[in-house]
Amino acid sequence: MSQQRFLVTGALGCIGAWAVRCLVREDVPVATFDLGGNPHRLRLIMDDDELARIQFITGDITDLAALERAMGETGTTHLIHLAGLQVPFCKADPALGARVNVVGTVNIFEAAKRAGLRHVVYASSIAVYGISEEYPEGPITHDALLRPRTHYGVYKQANEGTARIYWLDDGIASIGLRPYIVYGPARDQGMTSQPTKAMLAAALGRPHNILFGGRAVYQYTEDAARAFIQAARSPFEGADAFNLGGSIAHMSEIVAGIEVAAPTSRGQITFDDKPLPFPAEMDGAPLEAAIGPIRHTPLAEGISATVALFRSAIGSGRLAID
Repeated sequence: MSQQRFLVTGALGCIGAWAVRCLVREDVPVATFDLGGNPHRLRLIMDDDELARIQFITGDITDLAALERAMGETGTTHLIHLAGLQVPFCKADPALGARVNVVGTVNIFEAAKRAGLRHVVYASSIAVYGISEEYPEGPITHDALLRPRTHYGVYKQANEGTARIYWLDDGIASIGLRPYIVYGPARDQGMTSQPTKAMLAAALGRPHNILFGGRAVYQYTEDAARAFIQAARSPFEGADAFNLGGSIAHMSEIVAGIEVAAPTSRGQITFDDKPLPFPAEMDGAPLEAAIGPIRHTPLAEGISATVALFRSAIGSGRLAID
């Protein structure tokens, strides 16, 4: 472990913050590469001593030279690429979304190539798939036909293609992970953050209506982060993108779990019974076949841990509430 040095892009985001926390708690040197701003997600889940062990580097993922400098200065051995703009931001400014999500990912692979790294792990998304009606019943496989319906999904599909070409041309192996609904502390942005916002509302004793329903795959934040770290350490050869498995649940089960974790929220957490347009199940077995067994926190345990952490953070002032 002492020989490993991780660089995490987009580390001020949800999964990035948890990846950094996991690495710090393993005593593995880790540096972040991000545009900067308020590290509130890191502060939510880490104490001051842990934060002091992180090497923060301010940089733009669209700046290849800056990325190369960061990798050189830190002696990066393992690279986790999580920087990117989410669906609403890509829709609002497609050109910016393409620069950050597509050009930024090209820069990651090019910087890895120039630094002599032979392995990259990056975030793809379930958004590379089409609507559920376009696929047969049952879990969607990682090699199912890609039919993205958003700029964001198209950019993620392009990144999977970029990864494949860097393998074919330069021998850089890569794994892309496609999460679905990541929930837990620090998940506060994007449509699929709604279940976590409901958990926060329950911790505060406030009502909340989740803007979608139906069945979906849920991944606890820490589990998702650990999957990226595990993939980065894998001796995997080739270039492939895999679905990230998790707990398959209906929104009514999420609400029931919240009510168990916060009994005073009973009747205050509601949801719109309209499912997300993506397939409800994902086959995560191919990823585990490639990199080994992955931790999946039981849903009730993850919800309980989330509510408890929110309560603790509110009480200590680590989480500012409007």
